[in-house]
Amino acid sequence: MRIDIEAASVRIEGATILHRVDLLLKPGEIVGLIGPNGAGKSTLLKAIAGLSSLSDGAIRYDGVRAQEIGAARLARRLAYLAQDGEISWPLRVEHLVGLGRLPHRTPFAGESEEDRVAVERAMKLAEVAQFRARTVQSLSGGERMRVLLARALAVEAEVLLADEPVAAVDPLHQLRVMDLLRRVAAEGKCVVVVLHDLALAARFCNRLVVLAGGCKLLDGSPDELTDTIIARAYGVSTLRGEHLGQAFVLPWAPLGPHNG
Repeated sequence: MRIDIEAASVRIEGATILHRVDLLLKPGEIVGLIGPNGAGKSTLLKAIAGLSSLSDGAIRYDGVRAQEIGAARLARRLAYLAQDGEISWPLRVEHLVGLGRLPHRTPFAGESEEDRVAVERAMKLAEVAQFRARTVQSLSGGERMRVLLARALAVEAEVLLADEPVAAVDPLHQLRVMDLLRRVAAEGKCVVVVLHDLALAARFCNRLVVLAGGCKLLDGSPDELTDTIIARAYGVSTLRGEHLGQAFVLPWAPLGPHNG
């Protein structure tokens, strides 16, 4: 699925959260959506998912607006992983992951063999199959996030939108989750992931989109993420290096009068 975002703007209670953001999302790429807190990243992701409305602008999916596609069909073509990961009910892990198959079921229909295969595959990909019989509340925050990622993968959608999927995850599983998302994109799907870790973003993403103050500062390859753009977006200096032929970037020190 190709997604065209044209002059997307969101205003809430008089505050501009997004200002005329243009973006083209295509199959086969993993796009890192980065920027400081309050930049509009989650707002943009929810709008792409059809979970919130734009104040101005338009989003088209293969040239068609969400209203013309219909919510049910869009839910089959697009999976969304929320940032907070809040789960109120004491569901077993395999049942929660199975909720990802709801868009594919007819009303009152039970689980099909196709559903069971998709759920099993998603749990294995997210490395949570060993938790299948446990309630989600018994898991750590990082384990819970991986279960929610499995639920999103179970949709088997053309587009995966993930809001901070590695925020509460340990370093080993951060690397594994990012590698998994890269493999999902390599299968021909479009992956958009909100990240705060610049090193992970630059290492695993094909494209980086930098938002700051609701505006787009960059839409390009990781090589185009310059120190100037990072300083403008985050107000920090950077440390750069190379390991095994791959460049990396780390935020290093605050800029301004209080940087020590």
